[in-house]
Amino acid sequence: MPTSQRSFAQALLANPDARPDALLSRIAHKHAALGVSEDQYTIVHKYLFRAIGDVLGEAVTPEVAGAWDEVYWLMAGALIAQEARLYQEAQVDPRKPWRQWTVVERREETPDVASFLLRPADDGPLPRARAGQYVSVRVLMPDGIHQTRPYTLSNAPGDRLRRITVNRVASVADAPEGEVSNQLHRTVRVGDELTLSAPFGDVVLDDSDAPLVLVSAGIGCTPMAGMLEHLAATGSSRPVWVLHADRTPADHALRAETVRLVEQLSDARAEFWYERDATEGPGSPTGLMDLDGLGLPADADVYLCGSLPFMRAVRTQLLQAGVPTRHIRYEVFGPDLWLTHAEG
Repeated sequence: MPTSQRSFAQALLANPDARPDALLSRIAHKHAALGVSEDQYTIVHKYLFRAIGDVLGEAVTPEVAGAWDEVYWLMAGALIAQEARLYQEAQVDPRKPWRQWTVVERREETPDVASFLLRPADDGPLPRARAGQYVSVRVLMPDGIHQTRPYTLSNAPGDRLRRITVNRVASVADAPEGEVSNQLHRTVRVGDELTLSAPFGDVVLDDSDAPLVLVSAGIGCTPMAGMLEHLAATGSSRPVWVLHADRTPADHALRAETVRLVEQLSDARAEFWYERDATEGPGSPTGLMDLDGLGLPADADVYLCGSLPFMRAVRTQLLQAGVPTRHIRYEVFGPDLWLTHAEG
């Protein structure tokens, strides 16, 4: 049984009268960014339960099958309702979720990171977006198969252009290279078109006067860049800490832009950590991120984006500094295996 359904079932057992809203919201936004429609739940049910029977055999008694069937449709019903609302709010027809965008500029941010600035190919209005949201990019691969990957909008949602910033995922040990990211880096140039979904995602910058802490590592800087640009564009006066960890200054995508945006804000500061070559820029110690001594306010709203090990380590430091769990929000691209534990 998929991890999300096991988590949903565990939540129901713990509190039968409630629904795990955080889990459902995260999944619903990802489904909407892929154009998932109501009828597809019936198809998934058919093949999922056939696969369960094939793998587990006689262990799937009628009682077991009936229980999991009930869990599946409870979860599916809740997701269908949420996704219908998301499509309506985004003014998206789930039967036609994709739109063509023209690349008007390509920027090489680092040797492995490129930004693509985009405008609608039909010159129509930009869909509504919030700082921190992402779009799905649907790419035709050399083998003729379409693959889809999510990429954060790395600029302010109110701009006349939209930007995605793509990290080229290299092959490491037994792990293959990232097919979509490498295809984008190799082939996409100014004038080309990309197929995008509308923006979705529930980890968004809220309107608030509370202190704000943006914590990222590696390409996790992209939602933070969009949030920072939005804060600068709206003349925000809220206190802001920008904390980022990377391998070297040269690997730090959007670094100069981050410094510029921090300088535009009336009450913002930046601290960068580098594993090596930490010789320049604002507060750039060598080593892993260490929040000790920064004096982060306990009432801050905190946003995390980076690898799971990084976010777990930083979350532990934040909790030790007195920041409540409910104030810590995070984004994970890929299977979200941390949610159940992080919400505890």
